[in-house]
Amino acid sequence: MPRLKSLLVMSDVITDASLRLAATVGSSYRKSLISLFVGASAACLILSGCAGSDGSKDDSDLWSETKLYSEATDKLNDADYAKCGKYFEKLEGRFPFGPYSQQAQINAAYCYWKGQEQAQALVAIDRFLKLHQGSPNLDYGYYLKGLISFNDDLGWLGKFTGQDLSERDPKAAKEAFESFKVVVERFPDSKYAPDSLDRMRYIVNSLAEADVIVARFYYQRGAYLAAANRAQLVIRDYDRAPAVEEALYLLTKSYEKLGMTDLSNDSLRVFKLNFPDSQMMVTGKRAQKETRWWQIWNQ
Repeated sequence: MPRLKSLLVMSDVITDASLRLAATVGSSYRKSLISLFVGASAACLILSGCAGSDGSKDDSDLWSETKLYSEATDKLNDADYAKCGKYFEKLEGRFPFGPYSQQAQINAAYCYWKGQEQAQALVAIDRFLKLHQGSPNLDYGYYLKGLISFNDDLGWLGKFTGQDLSERDPKAAKEAFESFKVVVERFPDSKYAPDSLDRMRYIVNSLAEADVIVARFYYQRGAYLAAANRAQLVIRDYDRAPAVEEALYLLTKSYEKLGMTDLSNDSLRVFKLNFPDSQMMVTGKRAQKETRWWQIWNQ
């Protein structure tokens, strides 16, 4: 969509001699207690060492760096994301200066993300980005962080109801936008740049749609000033988003309800200039998204 025309857009030692005799008398008793404690500790160590044979001890603690990386990669290829995330994280922790350390951090983040462990994924990728700003995989690091923050998996219920990003908390979407923006601006030749740009557009459109939903809510409840203010934000911040059509409509109608005839007429003029074929001023509705037969609330 081209930019809007003719509109300004917008962190004691106790040393008492009377206790010496008692200390001397009790020394043999204490020695026997110490011997008993040492013996019990040794027994516990022996038992814990034998526990590995029945599976209660994690054998991966004894693996070499190469074997740990190989096993983690196998788990990744098998889509066992819980295990591969654990193995890659253990690899990076045990061998922080090894040849697989950087890759282990990225892979751990990816595994946690694919395993629906978003918080752990963000911790892993943030650690990579903080420690390896000179990495040749830095573009992918920011791209992956964008994907993790983007979190477009709405689950089966979201897919069933047709929910989209505009109906969710915009904080994560804005964080994802910033990560994709780094890829596009700092690594324009990266193979991840085109997809990052597409996702940025989608996020912008979704954020605009979210603000329009709020403006529509205000308007339907008679809060016309609040509706006009929110519609203005959409026009100012997302001037090329599809939701601008409804934002201009709500702005025009809100001014009209408030008795601000001149402002209403100006908004109507801009609306007609930018959306000459729109029927929204007549119908009060934008062209409907395609809906499934069972989504009766969208009919």
